[in-house]
Amino acid sequence: MALTRDFKETVMARARRDPAFREGLLAEAIECFLAGDVAAGKILLRDFVNATLGFQELARVTGKTDTSLMRMLGPKGNPAASNLFEIVAHLQRHEGVRFQVTPVR
Repeated sequence: MALTRDFKETVMARARRDPAFREGLLAEAIECFLAGDVAAGKILLRDFVNATLGFQELARVTGKTDTSLMRMLGPKGNPAASNLFEIVAHLQRHEGVRFQVTPVR
């Protein structure tokens, strides 16, 4: 089922006003990537970027074009791991958080 515009706007509004929600959104994107669900991770990362610094600013700091970044995180995008990790690293710095991987058995 496709998400409605109202739902996406609600998520964006919440992310813009709630730092804990933004942190959770970014954490969930990283968890999805680590679990192998790249499609879901890209959706969450795209929502995070749209709700925070935006693709133009991300393009400026990464040296990539905003169009290229949007394609990478789009439904048909296939970003290289180095690009994903560069994006995640910058978003962590922007948000003032640092995620660590902890093994769980």
